[in-house]
Amino acid sequence: MARVTITDVARAVGTSKKTISRVLNNDPNVSAAMRQSVLAAIAELNYRPLTSARSLATNRSFMIGLLYDNRSPSYIMEVQAGVLEACEAQHYSMMVQPLVSTTADFVERVEDILSRQRPDGLILTPPLTDHPQLLDCLHRNGVPFASIAPRHPEGCIGVMLREREAAAAMVEHLVSLGHRRIAHILGDPEHGAGIWRLAGYRDGLAHAGLKEDPAYMVQGRFSFESGVAAMRQLLALPLRPTAVFAGDDDMAVGAIWAAAEAGVSIPREISICGFDDTTIATQVWPPLTTVHQPVREMGRRATQELLLRVLNKGEARMVEVDYQMRIRASTAPTP
Repeated sequence: MARVTITDVARAVGTSKKTISRVLNNDPNVSAAMRQSVLAAIAELNYRPLTSARSLATNRSFMIGLLYDNRSPSYIMEVQAGVLEACEAQHYSMMVQPLVSTTADFVERVEDILSRQRPDGLILTPPLTDHPQLLDCLHRNGVPFASIAPRHPEGCIGVMLREREAAAAMVEHLVSLGHRRIAHILGDPEHGAGIWRLAGYRDGLAHAGLKEDPAYMVQGRFSFESGVAAMRQLLALPLRPTAVFAGDDDMAVGAIWAAAEAGVSIPREISICGFDDTTIATQVWPPLTTVHQPVREMGRRATQELLLRVLNKGEARMVEVDYQMRIRASTAPTP
C-alpha cells in the first residue's frame, strides 16, 4: 500500500500543502473550521507525517531531551510518562539520557549529545537543574530548557512544588498522632528537594515545640539502599525514634525493609512516612503514608512550558503545583 502523503491530505480537503503543514505545527493563523477539516482528513486517511520532512521544512528536530542523574527509578519513570504525554500532544518525540553529573567530562558529554541529537529543548531534573556548569553550557549554546524543582527558580521556566511546606505538614501529621521522637532520613544535599524537605522537617519540629536531635537526622541519598542504611543506624540508637520521616518514598521503603529485617513492627512500634507518592508507595506493605507530589503532572507541565518557548506560542513561566497528603497504614498513634 502506498504511503499517504501531505499532498493526499491537501487534495482531500481541497486546500494547499502549506495549510496542512500549518495545522500539523499548530499554527494559530488557521481557522477553526479549516483545522477541523484537516484533522478529520488526517484521521480518515491515517496520515503520518515524516519527522525528517518536518525537520527540513522548519529547521527543528521535533525532539525534546530529558536529562537525569537520579537514583530513584520510580520518580524518573513518572517524569518520563509526563514528558512523553506532552511531547505526543505536539507531535514531538522524546529522548531520554541518563548522566552522571559528578564525572569530569559531564558537560562535554552533554555538548556531544546536543551536537549529535540536536534536540529542540531539554527537560532538566534535580540535581541537574542546579548544575552551574551545565546551565552555563546551555545558556552559551542557546539551548532552551525547562527545570523540574530547581533550587533557584528565579528566571527559570518549568514547574515546582512547595516542598518545604509539604514536609512540615508531614511532621505535623506525626505530631498529631502523639509522636515526639521524630527522625528524618535526609535526601541528597545536592538536590533542592533534599534541602527543602530538611527545612520543612525542622519547621514542623519548631511548630510543635520539639527540639532537634542530631542523632535523629541521618543522611540518605534518595535511594532504597541509603534508606536501609539510615534506618539501621536509627534502630541502633539507645532511644529509638517512634516515627521516621524519609525524604522520599524509595528511602522510606528501604526503612521499612530494615525494620522488617530487625523484627520491628510497622507501624505498631515505629511509624514511617515518605515523600513523592510514586508507584512504590502502594506496592509496599504496609502502604506508605506520604506526600503526593504529582511527578507525572510535573513532567507534563514542564514540557508544556518548554514547548511554549520552543514554538513561540506564548509566555513560558515557572508553574507551581499543589501537594496532597496521602495518609496510609504505615503511620499510627505512638506506642
